[in-house]
Amino acid sequence: MTKRIIIYTDGAAKGNPGPGGWGTIVSDGATVTELGGSEAHTTNNRMEMEGAIRGLTLVQNTALPVEVYTDSTYMIQGITKWIHGWRRKEWKTSQGSDVLNRELWERLDELAKGLAGGVRWAYVPGHAGIPGNERVDEIASESALGNPVDLYRGPADAYAVDVSPPPPEARPASSNKKKGRSSKSGSKAHSYLSLVGGVPQRHRTWAECEKRVRGVSGAKFKKATSERNEQEILRGWGARLD
Repeated sequence: MTKRIIIYTDGAAKGNPGPGGWGTIVSDGATVTELGGSEAHTTNNRMEMEGAIRGLTLVQNTALPVEVYTDSTYMIQGITKWIHGWRRKEWKTSQGSDVLNRELWERLDELAKGLAGGVRWAYVPGHAGIPGNERVDEIASESALGNPVDLYRGPADAYAVDVSPPPPEARPASSNKKKGRSSKSGSKAHSYLSLVGGVPQRHRTWAECEKRVRGVSGAKFKKATSERNEQEILRGWGARLD
């Protein structure tokens, strides 16, 4: 498999505008670095972009190709399509108003162009059980609430979250999705399952599940969307709950 840098990123704003936070995971396959931060008064879109900016800033010296996974179609469409028209129109929209977040768009574009291996922007649905996306959503949301977040930095084989690229069927084309916080609802969680040392456990929230598996080598976890789905996951693990 070709070596590459994987970045998962997300942003959140409580009130939109209101207190905001961003979360990012950067992995080169050997190491993983989690990043997170907050702003007192901001918007969801700005936090989505800030997360990507921080991730791309961290890997500016790499020659490897970079893949950015985000549930923000606003950011994907903006950086891959809309930005060209904005420049031609001197950063004006089709209605003649100023483009919002211009300084962030310019910084994001500068960082993307500075990467020798290039950047591929990929859409992933929010809250659909994709571990990397679930984790950055948690970092962003907790940061927006002002809660401390224990950020990981260390070897990839000791990191509990699977940050490999999701299968194609789990990431529909961005052109078919419109961004809104409602797009992050995905399929609702019936429960979260973890497997540590061959022992399965059911959790009501992702935070509980993550606490059990975090930093445990070989641990497994997954969101279940129904009781039937729970059983399917457990069978796949060769485990059962008493």
